Amino acid sequence: MGKVSGSILKALITSVSRSKMSVVGAVLVSVLLPVLLFSFFLDLQGVIENPYFGFLIYLVMGPLLLIGIILMIFGIFFSKGKEDIGLYAYEYLQEQLTRPGRFSRVRKLLYLAVIIAFVTLFISGLVTYTGFHYTETTSFCGQFCHDVMEPEYVTYKNSPHSRVSCVECHIGEGAEWFTKAKVSGVRQLVATAMDSYKRPIITPIAALRPVRETCEQCHRPEMFHGDKLYIKDKYLADENNTHVQTALLMKIGSGGHSGRKAQGIHWHVSEEYKVSYVHIDENREQLSQVILTGPDGGKTVYYSNKIDPRLSNGTGTLREMDCIDCHNRPTHIFLSPEEALDQKIVTNSIPESLPYIKRQALEVIEKSYASAEVAKQSIARELRAWYKDNYPAIVEKQGQLLERAISGVQQAYGENVFPLMDITWNTYKNFIGHKDGTGCFRCHDGSHETKDGEVITNKCESCHVALAVEQPSPDILRILKGSSL
Repeated sequence: MGKVSGSILKALITSVSRSKMSVVGAVLVSVLLPVLLFSFFLDLQGVIENPYFGFLIYLVMGPLLLIGIILMIFGIFFSKGKEDIGLYAYEYLQEQLTRPGRFSRVRKLLYLAVIIAFVTLFISGLVTYTGFHYTETTSFCGQFCHDVMEPEYVTYKNSPHSRVSCVECHIGEGAEWFTKAKVSGVRQLVATAMDSYKRPIITPIAALRPVRETCEQCHRPEMFHGDKLYIKDKYLADENNTHVQTALLMKIGSGGHSGRKAQGIHWHVSEEYKVSYVHIDENREQLSQVILTGPDGGKTVYYSNKIDPRLSNGTGTLREMDCIDCHNRPTHIFLSPEEALDQKIVTNSIPESLPYIKRQALEVIEKSYASAEVAKQSIARELRAWYKDNYPAIVEKQGQLLERAISGVQQAYGENVFPLMDITWNTYKNFIGHKDGTGCFRCHDGSHETKDGEVITNKCESCHVALAVEQPSPDILRILKGSSL
C-alpha cells in the first residue's frame, strides 16, 4: 500500500511539474489549503467574530483554492510539455490499455484521477455550502457593508426580533423569493461599491415577499384575540423629570380565524373582509381612497375630502392591507427624541434623579450634527458645561452620575440618528398608533367618506380604552399591581 501511495504521489508531482499552469495551481493549493482549514476551524469555534473574517474565508480563499485545483487539473490533463502531452490524454490512455503489462501503471493513474476528483468535489461542496451559509448570517447582512447597514443593524439589535435572523423575514422559504433576494443582494453590493445607494435607504415594501406568509409563520392568526394592557412611561421636561404613565386597554381583537368573530384592531386582516387603499405618495401616508370588500364581494369606497378629487380617481397605487401597513417598523424601529430618552431613563441608563436631565438632553440631541462622533463630543461638552454652570455641586460630588447620564444620552442619539446615511429624528415614521397625524389617522381621520356620506369612524373607543393618560402613579395601575391607595 505504501509503495502504491508513493508511486501515486510521485506521479502527481511529475505530472504537475510538466506544466506551468499546474505549477501555479499547485502553489495556490499548497499555500491556501492549510490556511483555509485552520481558518475554518477557528470560525467553527467562534474565536473570531469579525464579519470580514468570514468573507475572507468563504468568498475569497475558498474560490481561490478551487481555482488552484482547476489549474492543476487542466495543466496535468490538457497542457502539453516539451516531450509529451498530459499523462491522462485520451491517446495516452488508449495506448497504455492496449499494450500488454501496462495495466498496473494505468491503475495508479486512475487512482490519482479518482483522488483528485474526490478532493475537488469535497472542497467544492465545502466551500459552496459554507459560503452560502455565511451570506445567510446576520453578521454578513448587518456588518459587512458597515456604513450602509449600520442603522438597520443597530435598530435590529434593539428590536423585539433581535433573535430572528435577517433571512427568515427578508428571504424566507421558496426558490422564487430566494432568487429575487440574491439578485437584489448583488445589485446592493454593486451600489455599495459604486457609492450609488440612496441615503436614507428606502423601506423595501415592494421588494419584500408576501408579508403575511412571513409574519404568520410565528404570529398565528388564530391567536389574534382578546385585549392587552399597554403602559407607556414618560418623563416630563421639568426639574424633577416627573414620571407620568399612560395606561390603555388595547382591543387587539381577532381576524375571525377558527370560528371567532372578526373584531378589534385585527378586524382589518379578517378572512371575510378585505381592506385596500390607494396611496398617492411613496410613504403611503396620503390615502386618496379606502376600499372595503365584503363577504359577498360588494365594495364600499371611501374618498378623502382632504385630497384633490382629481387625485382620487385613476391615480395612485392600489394596495391590499396586510401586517406591514400598521406594523411598518416591526424590527428596524427608530424612536422619537422623547421616546429614546424615556427608554434610557426607565432602564436607569440616564439617572432620573439628575435635575432637568430630560429637558437638557432633549435640547442637545435634537440639534443637527455633521457626524456621529461630532454629536458624541458635543453632547458631552454641552451637558458638562450646563451642569457646571447651574449645578456645580453635582459636577464636584456626583460626577459619576453626570457621566452616566451623558453616556445614556449619547446612546439614545447613536441608536436613532445616523448622519452618514442622512437619517435624523423621525426620518422613518412608525404607523403603530397615531402620532403626528399618521398611522391609524391615515384612514381614521374623519375625512374619508362614501358618496352617500358614510364616514370611516375615528372614535377612540374603537381601538382602545384610556385608563389613564400621562398621570403620576395612576390609581388604576396601583390597583392592578395590588398596591393600596
